Amino acid sequence: MLPTSRSPLLAALICLTFLACSNGPVGNATPTSLASDQTLRFPIQHDVSTLDPAMIDSETEAELAHNVFDGLLKFDGNTNVVPDIAASVPTISPDGLTYTFKLRPDVTFSNGDPVTSKDVLYSWNRATAMQGPFATNLSAIAGYDHVATNQAAGAALQALLEKNDPAVTMSGLSAPDDTTVIAKLTSAAGWFESAIAQPSAAGMIVDRQVVKTNFDGWWSKPETLVGTGAFKMSARAANQSLDFVAIPSWWGRPKPTLSKVHIEVVTDAAAAMAKYRQGSFDIFGYGGYPPPATDVAGIQAKPAEKAQVLLEVTNKTYFVSFNMVADATRPVGGPFTLDQGKASHDRRLAFALSVDRAKLAKDVCSDVTCVPATGGVIPKGLLGYLGDNSDPLAAFDPVRARTLLLAADPNGGKSKDLTYTYDPENAFNEPVAKFLQSQWLTNLGVTVKLQAVPHTRFITERLKGLYVLSRDGWAADYNHPQDWFDNLWGSVAGCPDASCSSGYATRAYDQLLARADGEPVTAAILDYKSLSRQLINDVVYIPLFYTVDAFLFKPYVLGAGSNNMFDYYWDQIQLTAH
Repeated sequence: MLPTSRSPLLAALICLTFLACSNGPVGNATPTSLASDQTLRFPIQHDVSTLDPAMIDSETEAELAHNVFDGLLKFDGNTNVVPDIAASVPTISPDGLTYTFKLRPDVTFSNGDPVTSKDVLYSWNRATAMQGPFATNLSAIAGYDHVATNQAAGAALQALLEKNDPAVTMSGLSAPDDTTVIAKLTSAAGWFESAIAQPSAAGMIVDRQVVKTNFDGWWSKPETLVGTGAFKMSARAANQSLDFVAIPSWWGRPKPTLSKVHIEVVTDAAAAMAKYRQGSFDIFGYGGYPPPATDVAGIQAKPAEKAQVLLEVTNKTYFVSFNMVADATRPVGGPFTLDQGKASHDRRLAFALSVDRAKLAKDVCSDVTCVPATGGVIPKGLLGYLGDNSDPLAAFDPVRARTLLLAADPNGGKSKDLTYTYDPENAFNEPVAKFLQSQWLTNLGVTVKLQAVPHTRFITERLKGLYVLSRDGWAADYNHPQDWFDNLWGSVAGCPDASCSSGYATRAYDQLLARADGEPVTAAILDYKSLSRQLINDVVYIPLFYTVDAFLFKPYVLGAGSNNMFDYYWDQIQLTAH
């Protein structure tokens, strides 16, 4: 349930169930009258730096590329893993170590090349050897660690891949025939299918015959940006626009109704908003470029226009981290370390309970771009969400907070001279920092200094344990709790030696995490939720908010929308007569 301070209208617009958000029919449903021009137009804020799945890093790149590339598996509209290029979900051996995929025989690249198991092995080995942002999605496969140490790049790496050199070939990957792929894992990993289904990332399949013609730059030209998706690039003007066209003979379903997608690079959000109002854009919000919150609120307030607004809780959570370990690798001490027992626990709890998250959502997010995080660290709609209002750390109880702090720090010495550190690169971070400073002063009587640090330095120093209190957050790469718990806490993440933010690692956490990671997802969810409760019981973080994506859709656009993880595919969108 949303906080009572939110308006009923806004609550109704935000899709907080497992059903994905959409502004109209999805799939093959055909409206009475289609527009004669099926060209979808929308803005993005920055041009792409790559559309190579092995190297894609930004949300904009991913949102465009997932209409061009496919993997063996994919997430459907409700973020369930389903077959894509694979004919069915894989067969898994009883010990959970061997995955056997059968490929669909009818899949082709946009240039007509057939897709075979050799393309899969090439794509996965290449992504591992290149060590792009999401290469670790393939890390469960035997031989990954060896290939990840490869130093070759460009033409040299291509030469090694062509001759299946052991230096760039994962030992766990094999292809007995053109339609069979076998992946042997180093240990059972219930998260493997989710990881290789992440759109536009390392698990996507590229055409080895095309990539070898220009190993690093093949993606940048319309004639060589070849994938298996429903659309292909037809034109690109750097820092100005990108155009994609539908592939009439595409092997998948539903067949695209759109014939063309025209994307303009408009760096100024106000200018992009003006073009949307003038009718130059059909949608605003796709490609990771949200419309200004004030404009969204203004449209919501107009009865004739409010249906154009769609709000969707995303895959990202913001929270505050404590430095919970002080040792040679994480040298900062302070009032929040685990070794101080109950007193430290209660000081952390006091700081958590003194934050009014409903006020935060209103003051910082205009009740549009975020909602209070009340259901654990994982947002609603993703596997592992604990439930509405189920996180006691999200309660606002300033009276109890003051009582706890007085008992745990009676002379105020532990709460003196504290500093909250953040990087101002993200638009949320500075206003959130000032809001927290005000809350802790008003509700706890504690003055906390603020320190703004450039992003690169902030990340480096935070992971070294140089901050007592700091901003934190995580965006899910794929819909599986492992992506949160392995990366943020515990010895798996390398804590406390500079590989996660708080330094939190306990034997109980590590043991339960290891068990959960090896279980099938249906069995693992209960264990991951227990891990969430361990974090809550130990007051490892201060929950703040889940981010919300805002979308604007003209009334004649059907089938566009979003879920926690990605914008709906373009082949689901139709433009009606207008």
